Amino acid sequence: MYTLTKNCSMGDFDNCGCDDSRIGQTGGRGWIWGGCSDNVAFGEKISKQFVDALEGGHDSRASVNLHNNEAGRLAIKATMRRACKCHGVSGSCSIQTCWMQLADFREVGNYLKMKHGHSKKLEMDKNPVRAGNSADNRGAIAQAFRSIARTELVYLEDSPDYCVKNHSLGLQGTEGRECLKGDKNMSQWERKSCRRLCYGCGLRVVEKRIEVVSSCNCKFHWCCTVKCDKCTKVVNKYYCARKGGERKPQNKTKRRHHARRH
Repeated sequence: MYTLTKNCSMGDFDNCGCDDSRIGQTGGRGWIWGGCSDNVAFGEKISKQFVDALEGGHDSRASVNLHNNEAGRLAIKATMRRACKCHGVSGSCSIQTCWMQLADFREVGNYLKMKHGHSKKLEMDKNPVRAGNSADNRGAIAQAFRSIARTELVYLEDSPDYCVKNHSLGLQGTEGRECLKGDKNMSQWERKSCRRLCYGCGLRVVEKRIEVVSSCNCKFHWCCTVKCDKCTKVVNKYYCARKGGERKPQNKTKRRHHARRH
């Protein structure tokens, strides 16, 4: 939906453009609607046709996916912001023209991450559900959604604890994983690597000095080969490890379920 809306407003499609439905109308004191508002109605309509069409069933999982699809579209609309341009003699800004534009994609992602942190588990009555796509099943699903707002994300099952190794689920856990630390050139995301992988899973960070062999002093020889020396250097690497005296952690579940992309 986000990309469709952006492309529509940029004129990449022949059948749509800016949302000019309110141009010229008074928006508030000292400003009117103008400019090129992002055509979110077009993006919502087309994305709904394509994404929701993937859910052909009437079971609880399809209902959860459809609900989260809608919550994702509402998130894009909720994070839109008003942008304005001043008009007037000598920059007096006596009046402004304003339009609605999509928020930065990271802002939309942060909004959905917040919603994910407060997602609600869909509590189903197990008896009617066994009837498959019956009327009883659809009624039970409707009852379960009755108390959940359209803007909230929902999930059916608890996610496993990704910190703990679980061979049956193919999870490797984070113990023994390398994390990044100490480089001033790292991004903010990379600087938090050890916090996410180790500390966030109740582990500590251990430092190890490792010998690394790499090619160096490479020279081109006519014709046509490159010959290099093998150089060894010692580097510091960081790994997640259990705290001293602790037993191996037990497998638990966390209350999380991924939200679908939009």
